[in-house]
Amino acid sequence: MVDYLALYEKMHDNNIMLTFKGEVSFDLVNSILKIIEDRLEKIEEDLKTKRKVYNILVECLQNLCNHLDDSVIEDEGIITGKTALLLIETDMAAYRLVTGNYIPNEKIEGLKSRLDEINSVSKEELRELYKRILDNGQYGSKGNAGLGFIDIARKSGQKLQYSFQPVNDKFSFFSFQIDVPKQGNE
Repeated sequence: MVDYLALYEKMHDNNIMLTFKGEVSFDLVNSILKIIEDRLEKIEEDLKTKRKVYNILVECLQNLCNHLDDSVIEDEGIITGKTALLLIETDMAAYRLVTGNYIPNEKIEGLKSRLDEINSVSKEELRELYKRILDNGQYGSKGNAGLGFIDIARKSGQKLQYSFQPVNDKFSFFSFQIDVPKQGNE
């Protein structure tokens, strides 16, 4: 039998605030936001940090909901639909938000290019990129302008961390991480 006490203690020692793996829905997103809002209220004294973490979490969850493909992946008899991973942890210096979801391989290059562009510019250039996209007025098929990752980079002041792990010839697993520094650790 699995040692669940050891697992609990490991999660507690690593300051994991929330972990989730499963199907993502808007109702679930609302529940997660409420849970994190309540936890931040209890553990974070700085209002600015609370707002940053909450707003960045909203963006991360919107990205999951808006870009989670309905594709069914069958790999070794395991069928996976609109499932995703979410992990939120904290330490003395920062909050770490991690998401993960399946992505069709043909979308990787475009997403990688977009994330690399965001990571390659200065804060001022990021602000200009944000304005340029807003002024352009072009919205994607999901009704957004593709501003989510730009907004996350701007609000956190950090580089976007990501990876793509091949699953099969059609899909990969996209992992995204952003660290949100606590006040005084920026």
